[in-house]
Amino acid sequence: MTTTLPYHRVNVLTGTKAARIIEDAGEYAHLIKRARRPLLVLGARTLTMSLDGRLLIEYAADIASAIGIPICATAHTKKKLLELGVEPASSYDITEIVNHLKDPEWRGVKKEGNHDLVMFLGFRTDFGEQALSTLKHYAQHLKTMTLCKYYYPHASYSLPNLKDEKWKEFLDNLITNLKEKEA
Repeated sequence: MTTTLPYHRVNVLTGTKAARIIEDAGEYAHLIKRARRPLLVLGARTLTMSLDGRLLIEYAADIASAIGIPICATAHTKKKLLELGVEPASSYDITEIVNHLKDPEWRGVKKEGNHDLVMFLGFRTDFGEQALSTLKHYAQHLKTMTLCKYYYPHASYSLPNLKDEKWKEFLDNLITNLKEKEA
């Protein structure tokens, strides 16, 4: 059985609005496909964390390319994305992108309009918690989703705390589900 306590115990009581926990990769894929302007924001840990020898940034590239999701590269992830043949739509630090996302009038990373779903992968948990808390309170025009293996109560949608093998299975299934055509 998985636990739903956040990694940082200080965030156990977060008010009346807490993340909806989703364990089914198919449901995550459906939510992503339903978004008009999704965005995938990548943190530095995508370059150092791996599952069975495969870096998280490689999973991220597959997720983004499955349905053409733009990527915001933070930290120093842009170089590795380019090596993988993926051109990020933008490169900001985490504070910059969160500040842009708070603004409902922002035109988005592709200048086509603000994003309605923002996914986060590969951030330090303390940065992730603060970024998601900020967006929860000051960007009610968008939904947030985490792809990390920890529960983030400030996200709109979060995974429960997962062991690496379950997390790998989830990411593999998510990529497969994103590539499938919806009926």
